[in-house]
Amino acid sequence: MAEITGDQRVQSEVLEGLATAVNHRRWFVELAVPHLGDNPIEIGSGLGDYALAWADHFPRFTATEADPDRLVALKERLAAQPNIEVRQMLLPHSERGDYSAVVSYNVLEHIEDHVGALASMRDLVRPGGTVVIIVPAFQFAMGPADIATGHVRRYTKKTLAAAMTEAGLTVEKIHYANALGLIGYFMATKVFRLMPKEGPMVKVYDTLVLPATKAAEQLVRPPFGQSVFAVARVPA
Repeated sequence: MAEITGDQRVQSEVLEGLATAVNHRRWFVELAVPHLGDNPIEIGSGLGDYALAWADHFPRFTATEADPDRLVALKERLAAQPNIEVRQMLLPHSERGDYSAVVSYNVLEHIEDHVGALASMRDLVRPGGTVVIIVPAFQFAMGPADIATGHVRRYTKKTLAAAMTEAGLTVEKIHYANALGLIGYFMATKVFRLMPKEGPMVKVYDTLVLPATKAAEQLVRPPFGQSVFAVARVPA
């Protein structure tokens, strides 16, 4: 089974830093909610920030993590949430399930066999359910921060759609998100070689820039973005 690559300490520091970007998380939570059905499972829950937000919308929610140490912390954090099950999961796998949807944010880019990982996600979902994905966009933005956190690749709409189709999924919705975030990320991580951790830059962007970006992109989909968002259907 393929484990997520990269420095676990650096990954944890980045996750902790990005946890402060509450407006960003709220936006990306909202993107997925209409597509998740009644019993979704998240692949790669990390610190559990998204799981906690999504679980408010559903009677049952399953959070998963591959890293054993992070899994222990995730179980401790979510122990008080009766509608959340926490379990370990590595991709690819041979398990089959009956979940209404799989949601996985910023995980696929860590996995060499991304088609196999998507096929594993597909097999966890009942026929007619969905696989909802967010991945980082555009290979030109691959820099030291990506490498340190274990990114194998970044995506375009075309490359993500091709991987999902090869995995036996039917892409129904795909678009870029957070256009200004791509510019900021490129400048911060590739030009100035900073890590996307907690700090004044993240807070200013999340408080002042992100709300305007979200409002604009709800009116007009941008031709580029920091992330690719996709919804694909499991064939009935």
